[in-house]
Amino acid sequence: MAIENILMPQLGESVTEGTIEKWLVKPGDTVNKYDPLAEVNTDKVTAEVPSSFAGVIKELIAQEGETLAVGAIICTIEIEGGATVEAPAAPAQVAPAHEVPAVAPQTPAASLNREKGKAAGRYSPAVLRLSQDNGIDLTLVEGSGKEGRITRKDLLAIIESGNIPTAASAPGVEVVAPVTPVTTATAPTAPAMKAAEPVNVPVTAGDIEIPVTGVRRAIASNMLRSKHEAPHAWMMIEVDVTNLVQYRDSLKNDFKQKEGFNLTYFAFFVKAVAQALKEFPMMNSMWAGDKIVLKKDINISIAVASDDALFVPVINHADEKTIKGIGREIQELAGKVRSGKLKSAEMLGGTFTVNNTGSFGSVQSMGIINYPQAAILQVESIVKRPMIMDGGMIAARDMVNLCLSLDHRVLDGLVCGQFLARVKEILEHVSADNTSVY
Repeated sequence: MAIENILMPQLGESVTEGTIEKWLVKPGDTVNKYDPLAEVNTDKVTAEVPSSFAGVIKELIAQEGETLAVGAIICTIEIEGGATVEAPAAPAQVAPAHEVPAVAPQTPAASLNREKGKAAGRYSPAVLRLSQDNGIDLTLVEGSGKEGRITRKDLLAIIESGNIPTAASAPGVEVVAPVTPVTTATAPTAPAMKAAEPVNVPVTAGDIEIPVTGVRRAIASNMLRSKHEAPHAWMMIEVDVTNLVQYRDSLKNDFKQKEGFNLTYFAFFVKAVAQALKEFPMMNSMWAGDKIVLKKDINISIAVASDDALFVPVINHADEKTIKGIGREIQELAGKVRSGKLKSAEMLGGTFTVNNTGSFGSVQSMGIINYPQAAILQVESIVKRPMIMDGGMIAARDMVNLCLSLDHRVLDGLVCGQFLARVKEILEHVSADNTSVY
C-alpha cells in the first residue's frame, strides 16, 4: 500500500487559494478515481474536488472552513501498490517574496505561542492578508486548526467580536514602531480593504436568520473588491429596437420548430456587443496594476441567477459565433446553472460582461463590474413608448436602455460613448435585409 496526497486544485486563472466548504468523505471511506471528495469555495466558483486515485481515505488534513493555497495538501489517500510512505507535512505558507510583513515586537505570549509548535506558525495567504488588513498579531491568536494552526475562520470570529489582539494589548509589553514593509512592486498597490464592522441587527420573534453560504460569501467578497478597487463610472444610451423586435417575432416560431430552442432578444444584444468590442478593443481590457491588458479573445460573461446565487458563465469567442450559436449557448449555460451542473471551467476567461436585467422588468440599473474586467453592460427591458419621429410625427416604438458601468482607471467617456453608439447603430439596423441569425 502507498499513501498519496490530494492537493488544493487551481479552480481559475487568477485563483491562488480555496476554502474547504464541506467534506464529502471521512477517514476510512473507500473512493473511486474521480469521486468527489470536498466542496471548495474560491472568489470565483464553488466546485467539487475529485479524487485523483482509487483507494481509502487516510486523513483529512484541512478542516471545513479552512483556506489553503493552491497546491497545499488537503487530504491523504491509501492506494494499492508500492511501499507505504509517510505523507509529507503541508508546505509552510509564507508571504509573497515581494512583500515582507511588519516585524511584531516580541512578547511573552508570542514566545509561548511559537513554542507550541511550528505548525501554528504556518500561515496561509488568506490568514496573512486578513491579519495584516485588520492589524491582528498572529502570535497572540489561538488556532483551532490541525496542530494549532490558525485558520481564516479563527480570524473572522475575532474580527466579528471586535476584540482585536495586537502587540499593544499584551500585558507588560513595550510597543516599538513596526518596520515598514519592503516592496519591489513597480506600481502603487491599492489600499487594504478594512473589514466591515460587525452589524448588531436585533432579532425578534418571527424573524428568520439565513446563514451566509460559501457561494454568497464569495459573491460578496468579489463585489466588495470591485467597488473598493475600481472607480466606477456610469453611462446610459437609449436604443430604438422596433425593427429588431419585428424581425425576431417574424422568425421565432419557425426557429423554435427547426432548432428546438427559443430565439431570444438577448442573443441579438450579445452579438451586437461582441461585434462592437472587436471594433473598440479597449473595452475588452483589464487593469493589471502597472499595465492594462488588452485581451485578444472576446469572451462574453453572461449573468445567470439561481435561487440563491449569481453565476457568470462565459460564451467564448462570441464575435465568431452567429446569433443562433450565441442563443444556443445562452440556453445551455443557463440550464446548467439552474440544474447545478455548471462546471468551473465554464466560468473562466470572461473579458466583458452583459447582464440581462430586462428579464426582471428593470428599465435602468447600475451594475457592479465583474472584477477584473473593465466594464459591464446592463440590457434593460424593452418597452413601448411614444417617440417623435422625423417630420414631427408621434409613433409607438420599442425602446430599450443600455446601461454601462466602467472602470475609470482603464476606460474614459470618449471610448465608452463611441462603443455604446456603435452598439446602438448595430441594433437599430437589424432587419431581414441585412441580418442573418445563421
